[in-house]
Order: sequence, then structure tokens, then C-alpha cells
Amino acid sequence: MEFLKKSVLRTIKENRDLVENVTEIIRNVRDNGDDAILHYNIKFDGNGRRNFRVSAEKIASAYASVPQECLDDMRQAAKHIEAFAQAQKNCLLPLNGFSTIPGASLGHKIIPVNSCCCYVPGGGYPLFSSALMLIIPAKTAGVKRVAACAPAAKGKDCINPLTLAAMDIAGADEIYVMGGAHSIAAFSYGTRQVAPVDMIVGPGNQYVAEAKRQCYGQIGIDFIAGPSEVLVLADKTANPAIIAADLLAQSEHDKLAKGILVTTDRQLGLDVIEAVRAELGTLETADIACSSWESYGEVIFAENLKEAVSLANEYAPEHLEVILDNADEVTEQLCNYGSLFIGQETGEVFGDYASGTNHTLPTIRASRYTGGVWTGTFLKVCTYQHYGRPAMKQTAPLVSRMARGEGLIGHARAAELRNELL
Repeated sequence: MEFLKKSVLRTIKENRDLVENVTEIIRNVRDNGDDAILHYNIKFDGNGRRNFRVSAEKIASAYASVPQECLDDMRQAAKHIEAFAQAQKNCLLPLNGFSTIPGASLGHKIIPVNSCCCYVPGGGYPLFSSALMLIIPAKTAGVKRVAACAPAAKGKDCINPLTLAAMDIAGADEIYVMGGAHSIAAFSYGTRQVAPVDMIVGPGNQYVAEAKRQCYGQIGIDFIAGPSEVLVLADKTANPAIIAADLLAQSEHDKLAKGILVTTDRQLGLDVIEAVRAELGTLETADIACSSWESYGEVIFAENLKEAVSLANEYAPEHLEVILDNADEVTEQLCNYGSLFIGQETGEVFGDYASGTNHTLPTIRASRYTGGVWTGTFLKVCTYQHYGRPAMKQTAPLVSRMARGEGLIGHARAAELRNELL
């Protein structure tokens, strides 16, 4: 293995000030409710509106201000996302009537959570695609109340019209103008205007991530998201200009984003480095993209395909592109990724917007133990059991012996009394 370009160390460590600040924000929202929300909306977004929920009239005016072509594109992407989400849901089936002994009936039910909040980040861009990716799977899962929130556009008192329209197209039941850690606290604990939810999903800045971490347990979450990342696994058949464009597409997210190339062809690695320099000269987002690439971009020459695959699995990236002559064979050896993009024609950006798979994915190596947001994120698999008398008679002595072995006599008696009295 040889680093043709090496990144500086990107560590995700606890920031004491961040933790303390978020703790104070959550405490303030719990104690002061809507007054605290208004205070933070003004402080962080310059948004002084006192009614946080967006009205139907405001949603309609957002549609009027968005070009028709953009609305058509959103609806087309929404169809793809919904179709894939529904196909995933169809894979989850109830289990009924399973039996280990005569007279016993076991199974499970698939139950959606009652309510959720989909947090759509604002930041430097109107990320309306995230509204589609979060709300549509929740609605497809059957969540009864799907709330959505996003910060106000800078200097205004409402959400960017593109994002607001996307929220409505996706099917949000309620939309609120608020962002940041205080919105996570509001939907976790509730205020006069905001009823609490059972789950919060969606990416955000470090304050949002920390608030989700601190509120977890009060509500469920998807995962703690960090800076975006892509790893491209490529050989000499790959086009360096395409790889460069894909690496920079991730790099422009923010200055902590990470683009990685692992290649079995040393010359390709060098060509990609040059192609990145050339592509940067064409990007309007070059300031951010260049900063993240220079600090965190990596190009690694692997001695062979086995080493390259091992590196990809070790990195466990959010997005993993495979541009290899024998891509189909190699994908079976890959096990750690948020989402997989196979072949040179399959740009990671297609997954970001319109292929149908979800772009809310695990980062900072979390793909070792979880996948991304999907319909199943909002579904609970809850077991049940029903014993008849013969099954009880057969199982009670076993349970009694095991309970007494653990010293839990009350457990044992609960089994024994049934056997004696029924």
C-alpha cells in the first residue's frame, strides 16, 4: 500500500464546550418551551416569527415561487424513492402461527412508530432532497404523524421555498420553522406549539448531532451523522475525470468531508490527482471543495485487489463506488458501506437525488454496524406468544427449573402455579 495523497487526521472527539452548550439549550427548551425556541430562532437564524408551524397558505405560496420544472423533478424523484421504499417494506412480513411445541403459537407483528420528526438541514444549501429521503420512507412505513422541520432561510422567517415544497410533496403532516439543537429538544420533550414525537431522523451540524445523542432514550434516533464521505474502488478501466468529479461532489459538502480513492493502478491514482486540480478550476463551490480535498482527500495505491477490498472494508465509508473490470465479483467481498454504487455509470450523485435508495447514511465508520435510513427505520418488529394448556403443561417445569437455577423464586412460582391451578 502506498499513499499517493494522504489526509490529515480527522478525529471525531468530544468537545466539552459543545456538550455543555447543547445541554444548556435542551434544559432551556424543557423549562421554557416556546419562549426558548423563539430565543434560539432569533439568535441563530434571525427568525422572529412566533407561530412556528407553517400554514397551508405559506406552503401554497412556496409552490408558486418554485419553477415548474423543479417541482416536476421533485415529484419524479419522489416516485422513485417511494417505489423503492414500498419494495423494501414488502420484504418485511408478519410471522404468525410458528410453533416449537404443540399448543403454542408464536409470531411477530410489524408496527410503525406513531410519530416522528424529519429534520431537514438548512446550512449553506437548500437540501430539499433530504426532505424527500426522510419523509417518504416514514409515510410509506405508515407513521401516523410525520412532522418535519428546517431552519428559516437566512434573513427570513420561513423555510426556503424549495425545501418547503419538497416537504409537502413528500407528504409531511406538519411543518415547523426551526432548526438546530433547540428543535431536537422541542420534538423530544414538547412545547405548547410542538407535540413531542417518538423518533427523530435526519442529518445536521455538530449541534444537531450532539442534541440527538443527548435526547436519545427520550426519543429514538436513526444514528449520529458526521461529515460526508465517499470511497472509490477503481482499476485501470476507470476514467480519472469521472472519479475526480465524484470525489469533489462529496468534498463540496463541507470542509470536513472526505473523498478517498483506492486503486490497483498507480498511474490512475496520479491521473485522478491531476483531474481533481483541473475540475476544481470549474467549480463555483471550489473554496469548500478545495479545502476538504486538500485536508482530507486521500489517494491510495493498493498492491492487489485483495488489499484494495480489505482497505475498503476497513474504511467502512458512507458511499462506496466500485469501478472495476470484475465489479460484480468484488461486490460480494464488500461488507462495510452505507450504500454501494456499482459500475462507472452509477454515479454516487444518482443515489443522492433520484435513484430511489436513501441518501441518509451512516458515516465515520458506523456502516460497520448499521445501514442507512429506510422504511424499516420507522417499523418495530414486535413478538407475541399464545400458549394453550398442553403447551403450558410441557413448558412450566422447564421454566421453573431455570428460574430456580437463577434464584428467582417468584419467576418459578408464576410458572408452577399455572401448572397446579390450570
